[in-house]
Amino acid sequence: MKWVDTQDIAIALYEKFPEVDPKAINFVDLRNWVMGLDGFDDDPNRSGEKILEAIQMAWIEEAE
Repeated sequence: MKWVDTQDIAIALYEKFPEVDPKAINFVDLRNWVMGLDGFDDDPNRSGEKILEAIQMAWIEEAE
């Protein structure tokens, strides 16, 4: 997975952290959790606020 794979990342986060409310997560934790996902392989410096926000929104949709 790469940073641009927001939907795949959101699904993986939902499956790995089902008890977490994605509306309440901060971007520092979100970035670290994404980088720790199995199958994630991208440059940590390529993440930014817009990408993290897109991942968070996809995760929120997945959780609903």
